[in-house]
Amino acid sequence: MKPRIIVPLVSAATVGALAVGGVAFMRSASHEDEMPTRAASSASSAGRPSVLSGRAASGDDPAQWQLPIEAYMPTEKQRRLIAGARDRLIDACMKEAGHEEWTPAPDLPAVGGKSLADWRYGIHDAALAAERGYKPAAGEQEAHDRAAEDGAVDSAGGDETALKGCAEKADGTVTATQEAGLVQQISSDSFKASMKDPAVVKAFSAWSACMAKKGYTYKKPMDANDDVRFADPYHVSGEEKETAKADISCRDQNHVQQTWFDAEVALQDSAIKKNQKALDEVKKANEAAVARASAVSRR
Repeated sequence: MKPRIIVPLVSAATVGALAVGGVAFMRSASHEDEMPTRAASSASSAGRPSVLSGRAASGDDPAQWQLPIEAYMPTEKQRRLIAGARDRLIDACMKEAGHEEWTPAPDLPAVGGKSLADWRYGIHDAALAAERGYKPAAGEQEAHDRAAEDGAVDSAGGDETALKGCAEKADGTVTATQEAGLVQQISSDSFKASMKDPAVVKAFSAWSACMAKKGYTYKKPMDANDDVRFADPYHVSGEEKETAKADISCRDQNHVQQTWFDAEVALQDSAIKKNQKALDEVKKANEAAVARASAVSRR
């Protein structure tokens, strides 16, 4: 059996692209975002259900918060539209190339965070932490592992050269969804800079003091998540669960998530203002990609 992939902390966006690294490939792939955590995410960067504006976010669920830079990212619906259009083009191309037996690998189910902000600043679900510590829900992880294993062993009924050629051909019509470099840079820079914001530094210090009272010695919230004692992807110890519960309690008491988010919103607002013209072009490119994908889907 192929080794499985576990995603203990979420921070990245789903890339609605076809990753051609062999004969079999997943229809969706993930890439690491900027956070220094143990693994990358397969969560959507822009599902945005009942979005709360980053400039006036409220509510206790970070999964519902939206960062300003997300306005320049395709939504999850748009990602799926583009990925679906590419699937159709590649499937048709493979059949035309004589690979009638071609069967694409299954989608990789989302695991962990469900939006860009969800788990971006660490865990926040006390019930999940009590059961899984710093790891995603067991059911989500199992579904992800099964799909990954299916894709890893599926011969897919075609050869790698033909598949790569069809993916390249699809690129000429519907380019795989990728975040623009400028968008990625702003997202990365704002996250890193936010940890130096005075209000965030103060919140981290208060969180650390709270954890110390509970018997834990960590300087910053992400230090707890990245504790090597919790690195085994297939084991959730009682110690990990207790640490995670204390972590969330101290986060809530000291408003770590909201403070951190607010600081990053301000940084992104400033960066967007400085790069508005270029970002407007990014938005136009996203809209054009969606229009091309819609045309393919209507065929």
